[in-house]
Amino acid sequence: MHRLEISDLITAVDPHTGQRLPVRRDEVIRRLRANGDERAAKIVAGLPADQDGVLDPRAVDRLLISVHTELQRLSEELRIGERLMHLLGPLFTAIRATGGQGGHSGPYRLVDVGCGLGYVIRWLAATNALGADVELVGVDLDAALVGEAEQLARVEGLDCRFVHGNAFDLPQAATVYVSTGVLHHFRGPALAEFFQAQAASPAEAFCHFDIAATRLAPVGAWIFHRARMRHPLGRHDGVVSAERAHSDEALLSAAAVPGIRPLVYEPRGAANPFCTTLRPIIGVRPYLEAPLRRALGRSERRLVDLEHLAEASR
Repeated sequence: MHRLEISDLITAVDPHTGQRLPVRRDEVIRRLRANGDERAAKIVAGLPADQDGVLDPRAVDRLLISVHTELQRLSEELRIGERLMHLLGPLFTAIRATGGQGGHSGPYRLVDVGCGLGYVIRWLAATNALGADVELVGVDLDAALVGEAEQLARVEGLDCRFVHGNAFDLPQAATVYVSTGVLHHFRGPALAEFFQAQAASPAEAFCHFDIAATRLAPVGAWIFHRARMRHPLGRHDGVVSAERAHSDEALLSAAAVPGIRPLVYEPRGAANPFCTTLRPIIGVRPYLEAPLRRALGRSERRLVDLEHLAEASR
């Protein structure tokens, strides 16, 4: 039985309308106890609720903004922006070289799925790393996080925007989808559906970073989150996230949908487990694979498909 993350349970949103739904504290506690997680149940029991037992949405928003602010510090320490650009730079080089599926020359649109406080989008905007022909958009189903991201971008004077809603239901399609720390939230068929939604869109590619499923990942997560996270919820969910990380094989299998060529960069067996915290799965339209490999240069050897991964593990 997979452990549950508290942050997934204390908010609920209608995925179609974006309307916030009430969450009963006792129901969350019941689910956590049924999952065998008494510590998490005690954390939720300490959260404020109204007379009907519904969690106070404003208190929940303040807590999640605080936790995501601390997560941003981790993103800075792990140099997530630079890691993402190591692949996004060559990826957009390949897209520009081929003209994309529609044969156009831009502008292009990068959409961050589950952007939270928008650290990735704001970092890309602040550095102008992708160039002026790439529009930067962050999307999240949590209105409070999106609102905070918008405010931070305004204060920082950044050219990017944030949207409350479903990243796959935007009026203007993405050229490339990205995410960090999102994939492990999808369980069972939902993981394949996540990739299928991108394959069904006009997007040229995706690049999703998530926790590498190594034996050391939960230990590393415990150390990082004990040192950096103040609230027990952040400490709890950080370790559970590492425990829920998908294997390279599971990601490649789920992303093997028609019209997409899935590849893992720096698979688990090829990287030092003491240094590997996050690793990306990349999906490209088949005609983009060769240009992407050329743009990566010597680093293209780090791209592995499911077949080669299976051979390496024998």
